[in-house]
Amino acid sequence: MHLRLSEDEFATLIDMVSLAAEISSLNQRPGSEDHFGRFEDLEDKILAKAKEQGFGDIVEIDKERNKHRVTVDYQAASYIQECIEEMRNEVFWEELSLRLAERDLVKEIGEYTYQNLSDEERVNRLTPGQTRYWEQFSKTGVMNVHLVSPRGTG
Repeated sequence: MHLRLSEDEFATLIDMVSLAAEISSLNQRPGSEDHFGRFEDLEDKILAKAKEQGFGDIVEIDKERNKHRVTVDYQAASYIQECIEEMRNEVFWEELSLRLAERDLVKEIGEYTYQNLSDEERVNRLTPGQTRYWEQFSKTGVMNVHLVSPRGTG
């Protein structure tokens, strides 16, 4: 198979493949090694070709893995890093909002009732609380987050 790409398109492909491999490497679940290996092998193949095609200033060999990768300096200043940081930020706030909404709902209706809600009922009951937390965090970040310990626990 042959694919013709402009230099700009090839640069975008380098970013896309590197971003996909970077995100894939975060999956540490048992059995994910094969999938990550395929991502890593394709990244290596494309980056080897990129080095041949004049992108050698942003591609290097990872001596530990003996595979091509974009340089640390390139990644740090690239769209790749921007995407990773934004993903981490969004996942953090979404997860925090969801967990706090779950905590509040369990306090309100009890663990047993919460566990017996259907998925649809759970989502419907959690959404208002999660939205409230999301809106607050969007405005103030962690400025209004405080840990209140029960008396006598430190």
